[in-house]
Amino acid sequence: MARRLHGITDVPGIRVGHAQDLVAMTGVTVVLCERGAVAGTDQRGGAPGTRETDALRPMHLVREVHAVVLAGGSAFGLDAASGVMRYLEERGVGFETPAGRVPIVPAAILYDLGVGDPRVRPDAAMGYAACQAATEGPGPEGNVGAGTGATVGKVLGMSYAMKGGIGTAALEIGGGIRIGALVAVNALGDVVDPFTGKIMAGARRPDGAGFADTMAVLEALAGQIPLNFRQRVPESTVIGVVATNAALTKEEANKVAQMAHNGLARAIRPAHTMVDGDTLFALATGEKEADVSIVGAFAAEVVAEAIVRAIRAAEGVAGIPAWRDLTGGTSDPT
Repeated sequence: MARRLHGITDVPGIRVGHAQDLVAMTGVTVVLCERGAVAGTDQRGGAPGTRETDALRPMHLVREVHAVVLAGGSAFGLDAASGVMRYLEERGVGFETPAGRVPIVPAAILYDLGVGDPRVRPDAAMGYAACQAATEGPGPEGNVGAGTGATVGKVLGMSYAMKGGIGTAALEIGGGIRIGALVAVNALGDVVDPFTGKIMAGARRPDGAGFADTMAVLEALAGQIPLNFRQRVPESTVIGVVATNAALTKEEANKVAQMAHNGLARAIRPAHTMVDGDTLFALATGEKEADVSIVGAFAAEVVAEAIVRAIRAAEGVAGIPAWRDLTGGTSDPT
């Protein structure tokens, strides 16, 4: 039977650090794998903001990465990866070239400019600070790092949205295989309990009588042509990292990233829309032999759990309520 662990840092060789501006309500999260990890990615939303993702695909030279950056700030937030590169370069970490080592740092961003101060975005200094804060131990969840300004349930606009955040989960399965996920939840859709299908956080009814149910809103809008989401709702995006101590090829790491999106779809309704830039990375540190299908199956499980944990840990800000505000839940996301 799978053993539940705390989070992605339970995978040996993985460290996580966060930095944030709680006034501007934005931040950056870095997943460090300084010894190198075979990496893959899968991007399914229609509005991505990414860096160095092509290098992770099969038939490309680079096999391993040294960190992954998740940031707020929309496309401006990609600058945070420069600070992570500087941190790694100072420590002699990177892909060997004739002129020196070049750290490989893919990144993905989410849109949080509608919360806090849109003139302040994650930058290289914030990326560097996140590296300095990185730890192998259990880290904070909710309104930290890339989850600081995250929101969900935006089909009726920000006035009826709820607070998202960042969450992490992990399992140890047979043979000592460990699989963990770290996800920043900033979706257009509602977050649902993957076991019951009930909405945990999402678009609220304007009359205050519970949830609007994003799928029901979309059904009502279906006959109103043209419907341009890019004009009606704020940009969104769920971004995250799955890590395992399994030994995977580059092709298999990409397959795990692909299968991990099943967890995103279980916990977010709808997922992968044209205003979501949903992107997941997969990291494999290579300690244990494992079947890629088994790793991918459990990657989906930990992604779904990390999303739920992000919602349970989030705190309401600036008039945007969180799950705990509506349910009386505690800060313990278990």
